[in-house]
Amino acid sequence: MTSRKRSGARHASSPSEVSAGKKEKGLLHYLGVGVSAGLLALVLLIGAMAIVVPAVTGSTPMTILSGSMTPTYPIGTLIIVKPVDPDTLAIGDTITYQIESGKPEVVTHRIIVTTARSDGTRTFTTQGDANNAPDAKQVFAAQIRGKVWYSIPYLGWVNTWVNGEGRGWLIPVIAGGLFLYAGYMGASGIAGAVKRRKNESAGVPESNSLSQVEHGKTG
Repeated sequence: MTSRKRSGARHASSPSEVSAGKKEKGLLHYLGVGVSAGLLALVLLIGAMAIVVPAVTGSTPMTILSGSMTPTYPIGTLIIVKPVDPDTLAIGDTITYQIESGKPEVVTHRIIVTTARSDGTRTFTTQGDANNAPDAKQVFAAQIRGKVWYSIPYLGWVNTWVNGEGRGWLIPVIAGGLFLYAGYMGASGIAGAVKRRKNESAGVPESNSLSQVEHGKTG
């Protein structure tokens, strides 16, 4: 009696090869998910710091347009100006004040001298960090819009554009994009979990790339 074995063109991959392939795929997948989640978290954090926090605290986002406060606040920096009691201000604080009381134009400079007047009020001498001399005029309490709370480099250009020609459509587009991205990530995670459970219930490994060896009949 003779026996014959037919071997197909395909062959079985060794367990070590399959394991290495699964590990490599898993590492890249989770790395991509981690990077995506990190970027999403960063965008949400910046959005919160630039929009939500100022709105909740009554602060005002403003953009640095000149170089008088470099290197502390370079041109294009977004500063968050929080209302403050002028009596609490001290030398070293950075304030935003009206160039002329009651008018919209403002300047952001640092307090270098405080002066108590005979009538009980205080005035402030300010100077830009990059300037060689103090500002010519004293600043009165009525001119002060607030104290710089925190800043975000370069985001001021976005703030200026959003409050200008891009205001009508940019925010809805960004919000919609973030919503769709979050939905995609959630759906992908759910689909992956369902697939793994089905494979585990059926006893099928995640990677079904093993080829089978065909055995011939004996006779």
